[in-house]
Amino acid sequence: MPKYSLVGYDGSDAARRAFAFAMELARCGGGRVRVVSVLQVAEGGDTCALMMTDSGTQRAQELNDELVALDPDTARLVDIELTHGSPGDVLLSQVAQHDIDHIVIGHTERGALARWLVGSVSDNVLAGAHVPVTVVR
Repeated sequence: MPKYSLVGYDGSDAARRAFAFAMELARCGGGRVRVVSVLQVAEGGDTCALMMTDSGTQRAQELNDELVALDPDTARLVDIELTHGSPGDVLLSQVAQHDIDHIVIGHTERGALARWLVGSVSDNVLAGAHVPVTVVR
C-alpha cells in the first residue's frame, strides 16, 4: 500500500476523482497525500512575478478550502503545494524531492490535435515516472 501518494490537481472533475482515490488509499493504508497544483506562467518580467506571488497566496488558501470541502480529512492527511512550471515536469520532480511512492493523476479526454499541440500531463508522467502511476478517468 502506498505511504505517500502525489496528486496533480487542477480543479477539474478528473483531478477531483484522482484526489478522492488517493484519499481513500491513504485512509486504508495509513498513508498521506501530497496535492500539487501547478500554475503555468507566461513571460512577463518582474511585475508578473510580483502579481503571481500575491495571487499565489490567495490561490493556496482557495485550494485548501476546496480540498477540505471535498474531504474533511484533508487537514489530517494532506500536504499542499502550489508551484509554477510545466505540470508534468513538476510532478516528476516531486517524486524525488518528497519521497513519493505513488502518483495519482486525472485524465481528461482531448482530441488528437489538442494532445499534439499542448501535450498530455498524464502521458508525460507515465513516460517519466519511476514509481507506480494510477490514472483516474
